[in-house]
Amino acid sequence: MRRNHLAAILVVSVFTWVVIIYMILYDRPHHSSVISPEAGYNLGKLEAQIKEEYKANAQLLSDVQKVLESQKENNRVLAEEKAVQDEEERKEDERRLQAASGPEVIAVLVFSCSRVTVTRCLDQLIKYRPNPERFPIIVSQDCQHQATSDAIDAYSEQVYHIKQPDQSEIYVPPKEKKFRGYFKIARHYGWALNQTFFVYNFSTAIIIEDDLDVSPDIFSYFLSTLPLLRQDPTLWCVSAWNDNGKYDLIDVDSPELLHRTDFFPGLGWMLTKDVWRELSVKWPARLVQSNRISKSPRITINL
Repeated sequence: MRRNHLAAILVVSVFTWVVIIYMILYDRPHHSSVISPEAGYNLGKLEAQIKEEYKANAQLLSDVQKVLESQKENNRVLAEEKAVQDEEERKEDERRLQAASGPEVIAVLVFSCSRVTVTRCLDQLIKYRPNPERFPIIVSQDCQHQATSDAIDAYSEQVYHIKQPDQSEIYVPPKEKKFRGYFKIARHYGWALNQTFFVYNFSTAIIIEDDLDVSPDIFSYFLSTLPLLRQDPTLWCVSAWNDNGKYDLIDVDSPELLHRTDFFPGLGWMLTKDVWRELSVKWPARLVQSNRISKSPRITINL
């Protein structure tokens, strides 16, 4: 009986404890914040503004993308029109040059890249040439340097302006990396000489670099030596440059004297189509050894 009484007291105590705990937890105030009506209104307003701003930004981004696409399309159209115009000008120059070529016409081929001072050389050539029809000036430009291109174009019909089209990176053997510039120059020379002789059909060309100052008698010099170049099969060019043509090394009383040399004195030289036909197939893998020599003046004709 006593044991049942203790069990009843224990059950009542546990039940009472559970009830007390429940009442304590139920009546405890919640810790969640209570938002006032004004704060709720402001939050809703802010949320609406954020949505509007996001919508406006999305529209702005879409408009910018449309403008960029439009500009891209305009640039593409302009580039295509420019390419068509350039091609038409190239074909027109080609027709004019082919019409200008002849047995006694000597093309003056000026090699240019990125020197706007090419104008100094062109001014001298135009000034000293005795006959524009006999000595048409062709400026072959590499590098796509716009300022230089504009300077050449300013001469209008006084010169022909052609551009080397292959601007890709040229392959250079690993051991010859330091000569990369020479490989590019060789590519330019090969292309321009092929154009001059095989496309424009000139039989003779005078090669001039764009930084040369030429003598007033340079054209009479080449005219006088052209028969020698044509008649002597052991000659491959006539040069207007003499590395040893300093005042104290020459006979100033014999300006008409010519020298034969197996060293190529470039810097203003003349060659024929027949010689280039032989050289072009070997150009520019290695220096050409053709058992020919050059002819240069006693006194240098250009600087």
